[in-house]
Amino acid sequence: MTNIDEVLEMMEEENPEACYPTDLKEAIIGVVRRKGMESQILLDQDKCVEILMARDKMSYEDAVEYLEFNTYNAFIGEKSTPCFAELIKQD
Repeated sequence: MTNIDEVLEMMEEENPEACYPTDLKEAIIGVVRRKGMESQILLDQDKCVEILMARDKMSYEDAVEYLEFNTYNAFIGEKSTPCFAELIKQD
């Protein structure tokens, strides 16, 4: 198991153009790799929401709306745009 800093260090070699919202660094959960495409940083959507709620005192709805408008739908290039995972809740 790697930690966030190890993921970022690995990405410097695999895809130095890969980006992520630096204020949401704690939401990084891994890397996405697909044949024929650059590796991308993967963030957990729920963790992103939790960070905004705790740090910025946003309501759940405001955090989701902010992230949908400003982060999830932001395209910063084929090699740069991060991926966001909506994880399945296990009972």
